[in-house]
Amino acid sequence: MAKPEKIAILGGTGDLGTGLAIRWSKAGHKIVIGSRTQQKADQAVANLLKVSPNTPAEAMENPAAARSGDIVVLTVPAAHQISTLASVKDGLKGKILIDVTVPLTPPKVGTVQLPPEGSAGKRAQDYLGNSVLVVSAFQNVAAHLLQHDVRVECDVLVAGNKRAARQKVVGLVEQAGMRAWHAGPIENAAAAEALTSILIQINRRHEISHSGIKIVGQG
Repeated sequence: MAKPEKIAILGGTGDLGTGLAIRWSKAGHKIVIGSRTQQKADQAVANLLKVSPNTPAEAMENPAAARSGDIVVLTVPAAHQISTLASVKDGLKGKILIDVTVPLTPPKVGTVQLPPEGSAGKRAQDYLGNSVLVVSAFQNVAAHLLQHDVRVECDVLVAGNKRAARQKVVGLVEQAGMRAWHAGPIENAAAAEALTSILIQINRRHEISHSGIKIVGQG
């Protein structure tokens, strides 16, 4: 494995943040869980330890977590994406931000509803500017499965404007136990974000769970 990173997961209270924390910790990385308040961050770490007692993590408020992380991951609901980024913007300069935001709009979460910017990933990049390398990933993964020692049958599309930043995230995806694919510039995050609503429809209409995507082809 490449050198261990300190990975700050902002909004690490949900299934996705918890699952990524568990898998990246097992891969040797140091984990920081960020939340809006120290109390919520402490509670998130306590909840993480209940799920995975062998996953150590630091608890910090979001701005401190963003400053401390070598790589920062945003796992908050779409409605809180920009307000969270506003609180941590200064701590993100020069870093990779992995944005997992899916612009679902309840109650019609099975209907594709992309934002005016084209995608949540593009919205984040536009807001943060070129000093932050936004890479979009993990939108189509069944988050709950990441918390368990099972194979996740879903490939991950990785979109971002800089190939080196995408490649770093591709490596992190693989360390979390999944296959990753370069999917081009951040504008292409729209495809993965839209697919989430389609996967929700598939789960509902075909009475299955944890549907995902696989990229196939011949070399």
